[in-house]
Amino acid sequence: MGAPRRFAPLGRELFPLGLACSHGIDAAGVAAALDGPAQYIYWTPRQRRATPAVKAALARDRGRYVLATGPTTAWVGAPLRAWVDRVRRSLGVDQIDVLLLHWLGVASAWTGGTRDALHALKESGAVRAIGASIHDRPLAARLAAERALDTLMLRYNAAHPGAEADCFPALDPETQAVVAYTATAWGKLLRRPAGWAGRVPAPGDCYRFALGDPRVSVVLSAPASVAQWDENVAAVQAGPLHPDDAEWMRAFGKVVHG
Repeated sequence: MGAPRRFAPLGRELFPLGLACSHGIDAAGVAAALDGPAQYIYWTPRQRRATPAVKAALARDRGRYVLATGPTTAWVGAPLRAWVDRVRRSLGVDQIDVLLLHWLGVASAWTGGTRDALHALKESGAVRAIGASIHDRPLAARLAAERALDTLMLRYNAAHPGAEADCFPALDPETQAVVAYTATAWGKLLRRPAGWAGRVPAPGDCYRFALGDPRVSVVLSAPASVAQWDENVAAVQAGPLHPDDAEWMRAFGKVVHG
């Protein structure tokens, strides 16, 4: 197995490739992935066909897995607590490990009410850690520096490496974690751009690039099949890219970014 990474908000080590149940993998594929090294599960109630496999894995070995989820709209106060309670009942769990606001600044807003509701859920024990997915890097850095959130789910890849300078330094590695997503830049890093004569990355190169920064605790993979998942796991198990390959990825990413 690839070297585990520390997920500081929960005080534990995790396999660094997380499974996102959002891009085609069926229930059997989710079950197979969760029978393997996967530990970090990114799931939402909209991913209905994955739900039975996620529920079964949590029932089988709750302590092994980290369940990350969140509402797709910005709810605060009692409605947010009601959403959390519905998810706990539907999955048969006492706690959500990581509760995420989605697309903070776009699909959800950071307000005093939102902050208070999140912290109340954490203090009650219904949620172990709170966080957000966010593209607004200045806001992400401010929230990290204020220690307002435990987890930042950030776009980070060879075409969009700005979080290295804008967000990562603001984090406290003893208490906060980065979950990287869009490692393939929505597939753009897997296609040859105009004017590029060199080799083109495989998905595994993209995941290994993201894990080349030790401040990334988990990188998410959203496979379309169990075969894709297995390929990505094998790549991560090979460890971070060689420095020369990392530079090749950065050069390729600049061309993709345009």
